[in-house]
Amino acid sequence: MKTKMFESAIRNRNRVSFIYGFDEVLMEPYYLTFKKNGSKVVYGKVFYSNEIKKFNFSKIANLKILEESRFAPIIQVISYIQETNNYNNQIGHC
Repeated sequence: MKTKMFESAIRNRNRVSFIYGFDEVLMEPYYLTFKKNGSKVVYGKVFYSNEIKKFNFSKIANLKILEESRFAPIIQVISYIQETNNYNNQIGHC
């Protein structure tokens, strides 16, 4: 479910909010990928910052897409869906 929500937010350039550990994060999501150990992560720009950060999916809770809050990326957004689908096909998931 989180994957689909992040894919939608990235495609539509919507900001998202979520709880990460004990902190609330407002983020412009850019890219979904897997670490070498197979765990899923999302990269994005933390709102009111110029910093691109990595967030582990397993630590993200209460994800919300902020439909009325859109953004223009400060970096080129790479074709994340194709790479995610290629990885899923390699490990036998769709």
